[in-house]
Amino acid sequence: MRLLLLAPPGAGKGTQGLALAAHFGVEHISSGDLLREELQRGTELGERAQKYLDAGDLVPDDVLAELLIDHINVAAQKGGYILDGFPRTVSQSEAAAEIAERMGIGLDAVVYLEVPTDVLVARLLARARGADDSEATIRHRLEVYETETAPLVARYRERELLHEVDGDRPPEQVTADIVSIVSAVV
Repeated sequence: MRLLLLAPPGAGKGTQGLALAAHFGVEHISSGDLLREELQRGTELGERAQKYLDAGDLVPDDVLAELLIDHINVAAQKGGYILDGFPRTVSQSEAAAEIAERMGIGLDAVVYLEVPTDVLVARLLARARGADDSEATIRHRLEVYETETAPLVARYRERELLHEVDGDRPPEQVTADIVSIVSAVV
């Protein structure tokens, strides 16, 4: 099983990714978690990503691809993955699809978590940890998402991979809906 979770910041991708990975016995691959590990370790890749994260911008495609491709390939060979946070743009999606096709590890389904903007802002403010989590930065991140990531919804809908789920409910209900969708598809 190879599943992509697509949603704006604060929609619950991480929560759902962990729950689904445990349920299906596959790896949860979070671009955000992997980036945080690189930042914590002070790697060159982490330093390259830091300037974009500080501004609330998306990390460039080449940095994310370098970070993720080996993890995705290994997880696919072990039975699958829940991918969270990548691809975030149409260009990333096209590049990822081309690589996945060559490697035989394309997506089975894409789940889009829908959550109202005001709920997202409240969730993100509640877990704010620093200056990069101010309301202005959070709103900027959501604007960047709308500009860069939201077009993926239409792309995956056209490819008949998209399944939309109301993410503004208790996490267990969201997980149950996703499990039902994925079980019917895979």
